Amino acid sequence: MPYFNIVAETTESTVITEYEPVPRRSDSYQSEAELEKEFIRLLTEQGYTYLNIHKEADLIANLRERLEELNNIKFTDSEWEQFFTTAIANPNDKIEDKTQTIQEDYVKVLKREDGTSKNIRLIDKKNVHNNRLQVLNQYENGKAEGAKYNNRYDVTVLVNGLPLVHIELKRRGVPIREAFNQIERYQRDSFWAGCGLFEYVQIFVISNGTLTKYYSNTTRINTIKDAVSGKTKKSKTSNSFEFTSYWADANNKVIPDIVDFAKTFFAKHTLLNIITRYCIFTSEKMLMVMRPYQITATERILNRIEIAHNYKKYGNVAGGGFIWHTTGSGKTLTSFKTARLASQLDFVDKVLFVVDRKDLDYQTMKEYDRFEKGAANSNTSTAILKKQLENPNAKILITTIQKLANFIKRNQQHDVYNKEIVIIFDECHRSQFGDMHTDIIKHFKKYYLFGFTGTPIFAKNAGARKNAQLMTTEQAFGDKLHTYTIVDAINDKNVLPFRVDFIKTMALEEDIKDEDVWGIDREKPMMAPERISLVTKYILNNFDRKTYRGDKTYVFNALTNIKDVASAGRQEVEEIKRKQRLSGFNSIFAVASVPMAKLYYQEFKKQMAEDPSKSLKIATIFSYGANEEEADGVIDDENSEDTSALDQNSRDFLEDAIRDYNVMFHTNYDTSSDKFQNYYKDVSLRMKNKELDLLIVVNMFLTGFDATTLNTLWVDKNLKMHGLIQAFSRTNRILNSIKSYGNIVCFRRLQPRMESAIALFG
Repeated sequence: MPYFNIVAETTESTVITEYEPVPRRSDSYQSEAELEKEFIRLLTEQGYTYLNIHKEADLIANLRERLEELNNIKFTDSEWEQFFTTAIANPNDKIEDKTQTIQEDYVKVLKREDGTSKNIRLIDKKNVHNNRLQVLNQYENGKAEGAKYNNRYDVTVLVNGLPLVHIELKRRGVPIREAFNQIERYQRDSFWAGCGLFEYVQIFVISNGTLTKYYSNTTRINTIKDAVSGKTKKSKTSNSFEFTSYWADANNKVIPDIVDFAKTFFAKHTLLNIITRYCIFTSEKMLMVMRPYQITATERILNRIEIAHNYKKYGNVAGGGFIWHTTGSGKTLTSFKTARLASQLDFVDKVLFVVDRKDLDYQTMKEYDRFEKGAANSNTSTAILKKQLENPNAKILITTIQKLANFIKRNQQHDVYNKEIVIIFDECHRSQFGDMHTDIIKHFKKYYLFGFTGTPIFAKNAGARKNAQLMTTEQAFGDKLHTYTIVDAINDKNVLPFRVDFIKTMALEEDIKDEDVWGIDREKPMMAPERISLVTKYILNNFDRKTYRGDKTYVFNALTNIKDVASAGRQEVEEIKRKQRLSGFNSIFAVASVPMAKLYYQEFKKQMAEDPSKSLKIATIFSYGANEEEADGVIDDENSEDTSALDQNSRDFLEDAIRDYNVMFHTNYDTSSDKFQNYYKDVSLRMKNKELDLLIVVNMFLTGFDATTLNTLWVDKNLKMHGLIQAFSRTNRILNSIKSYGNIVCFRRLQPRMESAIALFG
């Protein structure tokens, strides 16, 4: 239930709460010229100034006037020449440098003729309505200015005279991808021409009138680690159209038509907020533009913090809430932006970003560092956490819930408990419902508590809980502030749909209707050598097909040159597999128990030795696992990275498997505490770099692990509810046009469970 009955809210929300499309005839504005004219008319009605210029000299003159207006200054000719050539149109600056200028370094120093210095803002980020918006069309950037071809750009939006948004239009009926391809040509052939001002464009909009999408200037740059040399290189991907986004209202209703898009996305406060607040320039020199559901979630959290502060409702669930955004929709980016903006509120002392496992702590730190180097402080011990909580300069802290609970146990009285602290929980569907959660809310007096989850806990999937008051996500965190389900994400093409195959491995499976009864006393026959061999053989025989290994690549030619692959030398086979690895994806194999992982690992080694042509780079990882399964089929304790509780047989097996891994990659890991944590991190990195083909897991890597290169999950365990959705979602990250869905191959009777989970979370 809502804790606040707000009579009126601000109209300055970046994303409109609900939008009703403008009624019109379906054949209106068919031609490109008519679309362009109508689009410009809509912008001028909203306060944009139309600028009838088409040449670079006029563009530069207008830029000078707008910067003079914004900064209340008059440049002399020599001052402007010096400022323009060094601070704005420096010939050494690339697109990344100009993007950094707009996003981070937008205040430049002007050396005046009288020897004084003055700060010149290129954009006003504190009061966005101080920025002047102009629109021009059919701007010419031709051969005379150094370009390869004559180019006329459709529509460009200037912010304080700088072209920051470019719109490419096609007539209705023409595929929208043609507009995308045209912008690609402009970037290649002419945006850099003359003084290169069009390299300042931050956001591109493409439309055929009926469909409209937007994307940033660098989403098409993909960082690839070469599998042979190990060197990292940046490469343009040819399939990055998949990273373009639809605009929508706060209810996730897509706004595709150019007329509706102009009235919402191009509303002055919306566009300026997106450019000044909701873009992130990462440490990898990539610009990321947030999607509408991410912006809505961020603003609703910030709004809740401010209202709770004003009403003094901190310290209970009224001052918090949770965000239900499906796995793979970019929760880390949303949480990062939320943490950054919350930390800038005057009354907020600190923002704690709390994760529930060491692997997520490491991964989240890497993600936060990617968004902004050094923006967040991670801690490796409770003592360091204590120092950071006492350090006024450490505004955003990343910690595990275990370390935070240890801090509370060792410091029953501390000044930080009386400060206004925003606490954001990542993946709040798991261990935040136990004693540690109770300790946190008992000691902190002025907290604002927020949770992000792709799979909330409802009464239906709560399972057994110690505390009846902490059964569901809503009980623990308060109001649901925003929802973006897996169905929304698939419809928007922000994550991939699943393709699920059910492979029958035991007789009479379909004759038993009750899926819970079916699972009783089945583990022993499931681990029969014949079945383990059968499943392993199926995976090896179908691996290349499922992961697109060798798809339209060198491998076809290589195989035709080697008539009998089975008799080929190991070096030849390795070369073929290396080429395959460059072309396809990789996979995870989730099994029911550590003994089953052992059986499968040994069987894979045996069958690959018998047929080297099917050789894969495989590894396994697990730690402590309880005997009984959780309600969702994923045991949280197993992810603790604590190997001390493993029985001797399991530990010996893990040591042997890690020894194989060390030989394969020339590393030096084992099951001791520190080295096992480093083994986890190394496995994680090699999965993301596609250096491993198949990873056998029990529970680890089934939640919280993101790798765009992973497209297949093989399943031989009884997943259900949120555990099933979490595990399936490891495969559905968008990468390119070849990866069109997440492959799930089930060797168990999971169809009823899958249908129940999708019904609950869709």
